[in-house]
Amino acid sequence: MPSKTAAEGILRGPEHDPTAALSIHDLTVAYDRRPVLWDVDLDVPPGCLAAIVGPNGAGKSTLIKACLDLLPRVSGDVRMFGSPWRQVRSRVAYVPQRETVDWDFPVSVLDVVAMGTYGRLGWLRWVGKTQKQAAMSALERVGLTEYAHRQISQLSGGQQQRVFLARALVQDADLYLMDEPFASVDAATEQAIIEVLRTLRGDGATVVVVHHDLQTVAEYFEHIILLNMRVVASGPMDSTLTAEHLRATYGGRLTLLEQAATALGRLSQPK
Repeated sequence: MPSKTAAEGILRGPEHDPTAALSIHDLTVAYDRRPVLWDVDLDVPPGCLAAIVGPNGAGKSTLIKACLDLLPRVSGDVRMFGSPWRQVRSRVAYVPQRETVDWDFPVSVLDVVAMGTYGRLGWLRWVGKTQKQAAMSALERVGLTEYAHRQISQLSGGQQQRVFLARALVQDADLYLMDEPFASVDAATEQAIIEVLRTLRGDGATVVVVHHDLQTVAEYFEHIILLNMRVVASGPMDSTLTAEHLRATYGGRLTLLEQAATALGRLSQPK
């Protein structure tokens, strides 16, 4: 789908793509009557890896949470595969920020991953052999089978992030919304995560990730949403990650713009 820019204020062609995995129309979110997202309007096509990128305080995590009704909206509409989230919730998986979880809670790694089956299993039903097998399979995909029976608090930060990813994988979703899954992880964990994301995309899923590293965004993702309270630009990586859009997103922040120059350099290299 052609890119949209804040300057244009409209989408070229139809206002919204009816086949979009995620479609957001005029979304506004406020804290204590102070807007933190304003008139967000975008589509994410199905079957792609998409990054939400912007400075601190731009509303990236807020956008993900508002899409999932975890935060109230002042106005706007969100559709996933053409329907409200609550009608397709079994097709959607969420990976929150690791820092938002109480890791001292006395539960095993396997139990945490098995929680991902609740949506299909239903409440008040026991997790059985089938669900535990699915959880072990998800742990194998993220390289943590040997940690299945450890307390979650005994894992490193990177390992905990992989557990969150496994919990999402066990849901076998069509749309994954992930809030900074690469934050504060080591290089090995980062590579393990991106390989899983690529496998999901290869299986036809759509993955939308809040991402903070401009140096890797062009390498990891094919669709980008540049956000700073409003959508500055959204669309395919090749046409949307431009110096003009980055300046509009980040302003004159020297370090970030140096990272942006590196990202653009990588984008221009032959693949």
